[in-house]
Amino acid sequence: MDTRRTSKVLTLAAALLGTALALLSLDASALPIFARQTGQNCLSCHAGGQFPELTPYGRMFKMTGYTIGARTLPFAVMGVLSDARVANTDKDPDPAQTFAKNGAPMFATGSLFIAGKVTDNIGAFAQVTYDNYNGQAVGASGANDGKWLGHSAADNMDFRYADRLVDASRDLVFGVSLNNNPSVSDPWNTASAWMQYVPDSGFGRSHQFSDANTPFPGNSTGSNVAGVTAYAYLNKAFYAELGAYRTANRALSFMSAGTADADTTKLQGSNNPYWRLAYTHEWGPQNIMVGLSGMTAHVFDNTTVPSDSGAYNRVKTTGIDAQYQYLLDPHTITAQAVYQRQKTDLSPNSIAAFDPTFGGLLVDPPLDANGNPMPTPNTSNTVNIFRAKLSYIYRATYGGSVSYFNQTGTKDSAAMQGVWFDDLGNTADLRTATTGNLAGDPATRGMTFEAFWMPVQYVRIGAQYTAYNKFNGATDNYDGLGRNARDNNTLLFYVWGAY
Repeated sequence: MDTRRTSKVLTLAAALLGTALALLSLDASALPIFARQTGQNCLSCHAGGQFPELTPYGRMFKMTGYTIGARTLPFAVMGVLSDARVANTDKDPDPAQTFAKNGAPMFATGSLFIAGKVTDNIGAFAQVTYDNYNGQAVGASGANDGKWLGHSAADNMDFRYADRLVDASRDLVFGVSLNNNPSVSDPWNTASAWMQYVPDSGFGRSHQFSDANTPFPGNSTGSNVAGVTAYAYLNKAFYAELGAYRTANRALSFMSAGTADADTTKLQGSNNPYWRLAYTHEWGPQNIMVGLSGMTAHVFDNTTVPSDSGAYNRVKTTGIDAQYQYLLDPHTITAQAVYQRQKTDLSPNSIAAFDPTFGGLLVDPPLDANGNPMPTPNTSNTVNIFRAKLSYIYRATYGGSVSYFNQTGTKDSAAMQGVWFDDLGNTADLRTATTGNLAGDPATRGMTFEAFWMPVQYVRIGAQYTAYNKFNGATDNYDGLGRNARDNNTLLFYVWGAY
């Protein structure tokens, strides 16, 4: 098993290395999968060449179903090498495990894309991603034996039928998308599926506080469900999309391929609507967008079995977003902002299972470390996320950005991890080092600064520094064991290539 896994990693690494070497010998006319199809330079579709952020032309290419141009070789590859360093690892009882690979270069992820024009009206975008650090093997003792396990799974998928009607008074683009991630069909990078844009290892513990793991907008379902949306874009001004999602099973199970059943998002029926509205305007080298989006999902809570109607949380997500672009060589400026509110109403099963004695550890009623009675866990919780980003790129070669994130929400005693005691004087220490939450508060705030260099098309070399001034509800001692928000500050170096 380990030999086969090692062989797969070496094969993929060799392929990526070969691609990188080939790229170094190409001039500025080198084209990846969609650019080969359209015959356009990457700057036509991507703002300042910064994939995956789209220009107006790139958005039109996507909305017309990836069908502009001629059919060509429908394959592409992508890979990320990274090195993350956390500011302070000393306050954890087992830093070698908690911050594994800290300060060590690693091949984080690799993706294979199958995409492009199928017919004049049908196109596709399908991604399969290999995570080199998906988990660790468990030895005979039940503890991790230090060996990392790689894993491949279906990632973003978007299959489309699209058409365009143009006359003297109307320019209408319309289509239908079959996809596995609400908002992956969206053409703006403020959408939940696209705002987090630098790929990262799912299990690399040195990366757990990097920008990819800071609060981002999301739709509670992940990229392993199945849905159909219909959309229309009128006169390059008004965009609307409406659809519904369900569990990716039976004939649609390929949309969650590689994800274990226990980790697959299960939705109740097809009554999980998603919607999107946006207004856009272009003038000269500038364009703006303001939009609204939302989704209501009934998500399985794992308390019993999916056939149990009482085992589904109701998650309602609404958001407002905006984007501005200035695209005139040699300058590219992009500003983005999103505010999202997500309310989760817990399932009847989850509410019935509330145990104020923390799993029988304490005699009812439990008291906190100050002797105050613990509140009853919430039956409903709300999380608010605000995220903004400003980026600048010069000559599609040198760039940088600054991002701000702020997450707030309801405090919940079910999320609190502290030292509790009962009226008999018995105590229980439920604190968790590094990832714990003493206050049961989701509040997390900070900024990410990024600088990058693109020596050739489709290769980006960058550094991100993520700084926190609040984490899990506090600036200092958020886990009850002395860890401060600033201890999580992380410097990430990466090399990202796609061809």
